[in-house]
Amino acid sequence: MKKIKNIVLGGIQNKIFNVFLVTMILVSAAFMAVSRFQLGNLTDLVSDAGEKQQQAIESISAETMDAVISQSLQRSTAMEARIADDLFRNLESDVLLLADYAGKLYAHPDLVGRIGVSLPDKKNAGTAVAQLLYERGVDLEEPEIRDEIGLLGNMAEMMIAMFNNSDQINACFITSASGFTVMVDDRSNEKTDANGVFLHPVMRERPWYLGAKETGKLYFTDVEKDFFSDNIGIVCSVPIYKEDRLVAVVAADLFLDSMADAIESLGGESSFVYIVNQNGHVIFSPAKSGTFKVEMSGWAEDLRQSSDIELAQFIGNSLQGQTDVQIIEADGYTYYMTGAPLPTVGWAVISAVDKAAAQMPAGRMISEFNGITEAAQNEFAAGINRSKNTIGTLLLIIFVLGAVSVIVLGKKIVDPLGHMTKKVSATQDGQSDFEMEDIYRTKDEIEVLAEAFSDLSIRSKQYIKEIMDVTAEKERIGTELNVASQIQEGMLPSIFPPFPAKKEFDICASMHPAKEVGGDFYDFFLIDDDRLAMVVADVSGKGVPAALFMMYTKIMINNYALMYSQSPARVLEQVNHQICMNNKADMFVTTWFGVLKISKGTVRAANAGHEYPVIRRSNGEYELYKDKHGFVLGGMDGIRYKEYEFQLNAGDALFLYTDGVTEASNTKNELFGTERMLAALNTALQSDSKEILGKVKNAIDGFVGEAAQFDDITMLSLRYLGETMKKKTIKATVENLPQVLAFIDEELEKADCPMKTQMQIDVAVEEIFVNIADYAYTPDTGNAVIGIEILEDPKQAVISFADTGMPYNPLEKEDPDVTLSASERQIGGLGIYMVKNTMDSMEYEYRNGQNMLWLRKSLE
Repeated sequence: MKKIKNIVLGGIQNKIFNVFLVTMILVSAAFMAVSRFQLGNLTDLVSDAGEKQQQAIESISAETMDAVISQSLQRSTAMEARIADDLFRNLESDVLLLADYAGKLYAHPDLVGRIGVSLPDKKNAGTAVAQLLYERGVDLEEPEIRDEIGLLGNMAEMMIAMFNNSDQINACFITSASGFTVMVDDRSNEKTDANGVFLHPVMRERPWYLGAKETGKLYFTDVEKDFFSDNIGIVCSVPIYKEDRLVAVVAADLFLDSMADAIESLGGESSFVYIVNQNGHVIFSPAKSGTFKVEMSGWAEDLRQSSDIELAQFIGNSLQGQTDVQIIEADGYTYYMTGAPLPTVGWAVISAVDKAAAQMPAGRMISEFNGITEAAQNEFAAGINRSKNTIGTLLLIIFVLGAVSVIVLGKKIVDPLGHMTKKVSATQDGQSDFEMEDIYRTKDEIEVLAEAFSDLSIRSKQYIKEIMDVTAEKERIGTELNVASQIQEGMLPSIFPPFPAKKEFDICASMHPAKEVGGDFYDFFLIDDDRLAMVVADVSGKGVPAALFMMYTKIMINNYALMYSQSPARVLEQVNHQICMNNKADMFVTTWFGVLKISKGTVRAANAGHEYPVIRRSNGEYELYKDKHGFVLGGMDGIRYKEYEFQLNAGDALFLYTDGVTEASNTKNELFGTERMLAALNTALQSDSKEILGKVKNAIDGFVGEAAQFDDITMLSLRYLGETMKKKTIKATVENLPQVLAFIDEELEKADCPMKTQMQIDVAVEEIFVNIADYAYTPDTGNAVIGIEILEDPKQAVISFADTGMPYNPLEKEDPDVTLSASERQIGGLGIYMVKNTMDSMEYEYRNGQNMLWLRKSLE
């Protein structure tokens, strides 16, 4: 192309001009002959084209509107469902956390102190505090009730922290079966009437209490009115049982205004979002009247039973899964509706858009098009009439104006294309977005091309935003998995040695998950002073579901182990029954569970489809112990498990593991296998438990090499060292005191105990033993177990006393005032005071029906 001044030779504008000249010469010759014939046909053609365009616009507009509404409504409804489900999942998680803590308090009341809870005080309005509420007729001074209030007072700090850290919880509370409630909220001023008289709410008749009591599990209420205010909301509650007896119900509530803050409505007069619970009741809706108005549970209609069959079927389907967009008629309106379920509570979020309002833009567009078409047709008809009289004149004018027209026309084509080129280049450089401008609105291919570029620019921005959202979501999920991993790690014993005072055994365990969180778990804990429970288990599956199932199973095994400690088989049967009752995910767990009697070295165990344990005798190597396997936990209800017993002697060792050890594979898909595991164990015959685990893990890592870890690797090692404390069981009578002293002195003399120290120990032993003989079993008698152990570095003697008499803590005995004369002091207490002052330390614990006392005295 060449450009001379403002004329481009060889460009689009020049080519258009040349085409125009040639065309005008040819057209002019034929125009006069055919003009009359063509004018008539053209009139008919314009009319037919207008009608077809109208039909096409109506069809395309309707289809486009339906497609846009379906896509956007389903997407927004799914998003609202995720938001709402997170809200209820968080509420459920908080309540389960409170229930777990309350259950532990009721199960082990002697392990915590007693914390008082005050009655509501208006001065505390606006501040989250714990308040004591009680029903009429409840005697707060009754010792058992006062003790239970003090026990539940331990939950105050957790509930206050939970209330302050949540934007949705309006109150969290626990109601005892005795008729009192410990509640945390910031509305203390609502707990009295206008005259300042304390209200006595009957919490045990509230729907959330009755629902949890009747179902025996976590329970969400319908919409209910708050007892202390006019607010309405829902309550999540969990029953607490002790020895199969309901002792309390833990709950938390949120008001509908809190739910509205968390769930953004699609908005507008013609669209809204509502939530339906598992009973078909509307529990959240902005509607003030009609079918979708929120009603209290007693008046709420079950929409699944609605006389409107289409609405009833739609509600039922929404509770089962996400639905496609459907057209539903209700309250005189026709709506586009789609629903999405809330998995946590079994409810559904439903979005509704008024069809008439949604289609108004298309209707206006068609109406305007009809007006424009009609006006154009009228103008066209008038023009035809005028053209008949002026056709000759126009031909002359065309030749005169043609050149100017071509130049202007070419400019109108070239200028938008040039402007478009600059904008596209700027868009590629990231300087701006391509947007529609008036210069592109030429009603031809240039406008179509500009619209395509504009749509491409918008889609690119949306795509980039979606990528950024997906990236942010992945980062959030990664953070949550990291927290989940920390929570899971915190649930497993991780301090070694775990029982420094227990010298009879050495135990250590480890878990290396294949993902951020694992499905394997181990556990060990003291059932009492002479029994150690051990668990190694493997949950089917991996990741977060397996981790949740693992924590659920671990807690149940722990709880039932304390209840049925004499029978590992009974523990597995109870856990299997509980899992099968609520195992909707059809997951299962293999488990080895055993109880070591520390004083004798006997292990009583049961196996639910788990790997064989490995045992090493003190003078031999590690070998598989092929026990009898039962069925996996969660596989079938009613399974009976067989338990067995084996003996560990001093120097013997026990190794437990999951299949992640033997099934670890290298890049050649070869398995690590049982033989390699035993070989690794036999290289650590003289190692302690921690070193044993390290050597096996190093052997696995060396074998696997660069291959990715496929399964969780969990191991537990126990070395039995035998009883270190010598004990003597003797009838607790004063006449047997010489035998006790002879037993103690024999061990002290072997340890070269200084005579002065021995005499101090003898006096202390005499005082404690005589107290047991005189008071523990009054008026009857019983046995006392006396023990002594000599510890090294530093060298000291530990003397223990155990009896099953009435509970008595000598450390709570107030010291006598030794500044007073003997006649002025009260009788008693001087002996215990003397023991406290002559021994280095004195410890007491009441456990499993036994008074247990330890005295420590340095021998250096």
